[in-house]
Amino acid sequence: MDSTKRRVVITGIGVLAPNGLSVDTFWESLCAGKSGAAPITHFDASKLPTRIACELKNFDPGDYMDPKKAKRLDPSLQFGVIAAKQAFTDAGLHKDNVDPTRVSIFEGTSVGGMRSTLEGNLVYLEKGYRAMSPFGLINAYCGGGSSEIALELELPGRAVTICTACSSGNDAIGFGLQAIREDDSDIVIAGATEAPIVGGYVGIFSAAKSLARGNDDPQTAMKPFDRKRDGFLLGEGAAFVVLEELSHALARNARIYAEVVGQASACEAYHSVAQNPEGPGIFRAMQKALRAANMRPDEVHYINAHASATESNDLVETRAIKRLFRDHARRLAISGTKPVTGHLAGGAGALESVICALAIHRGVIPPTINLTEPEEGCDLDYVPGVARSYPVKVAMNLNAGFGGKNSCLILKQFGS
Repeated sequence: MDSTKRRVVITGIGVLAPNGLSVDTFWESLCAGKSGAAPITHFDASKLPTRIACELKNFDPGDYMDPKKAKRLDPSLQFGVIAAKQAFTDAGLHKDNVDPTRVSIFEGTSVGGMRSTLEGNLVYLEKGYRAMSPFGLINAYCGGGSSEIALELELPGRAVTICTACSSGNDAIGFGLQAIREDDSDIVIAGATEAPIVGGYVGIFSAAKSLARGNDDPQTAMKPFDRKRDGFLLGEGAAFVVLEELSHALARNARIYAEVVGQASACEAYHSVAQNPEGPGIFRAMQKALRAANMRPDEVHYINAHASATESNDLVETRAIKRLFRDHARRLAISGTKPVTGHLAGGAGALESVICALAIHRGVIPPTINLTEPEEGCDLDYVPGVARSYPVKVAMNLNAGFGGKNSCLILKQFGS
């Protein structure tokens, strides 16, 4: 890495996921392959072909924030505020031991406060505008999430919301990396949040035939890289990390999970929804991220793949990995963790970047569950079924979003 760059490390993590509401419970269930998939309870899904999803379990926002405030916020904003606060606390930070003007917030989301917006529209149609809540203004625009995090933590630095489909979380961390390297900030709270389990949204994906249909056995419904795969399950939640300039972190003796060494994005400009079959966008995102990290492909140990279990994605992603890594592709450990967490849409990249950081910090690679009959062409090491102890030094997170928005983030073990 260029020695003139300010180095950036992860010193805090916060997670709200369908398989765990804290870092430890999330990681334990992830490595055990215990899925958060279950029948949908947020609305009546009985008329849908897919009636299962990955909802948060035993979650009460009043346990984490002022109940009155929680009632005003869309679930996506609740999740983001809570996970960001968790990360800030996990890093050992509070408003009295930071220069608040040197702390920035980069939040990613894909659909923002969609649930509240749709519910507000129903109220308008049935009862008129006088029955609508003015607090809907907070939830109706995508920038509300980063604003609420700034308000909750009393941080008057930058507060930015990024929307790049399923790459939003990865890109938010990338923007945070850039802000610290450019000496705009010393600390960044970066991550993403999503609450997409809403009737209309699940209905859209059902119409597009993107969702898995294993309603009778939710935990085995999503099958990345498997010949019987038929789509993904939506998930909800949030994940945030605290990024910190290295000397700032060392000066306060902070715990370091991993170092962030490179991030890049690439657009395919191929189709509004479908991926280019050859995966040029994924390839270029990985290639650019490695160049930014000043690393060779053979230095990477682990990839957390986008692995959406759709007919095209898993093959496209595998082709791109083979093309870039060549012979080393056979030595990579690759896992698709969405069968456990669900697909958090814009939140996926942040959650899976947290997985990469924890794989490095804890020396364990989580498994790809439900992979029993690999698809022809999906012939790499996907860590099937069982977690693997391994001293991961370099991890890569891949995400592919609608419109060909691809993103790659590279983390390494600090000191390696």
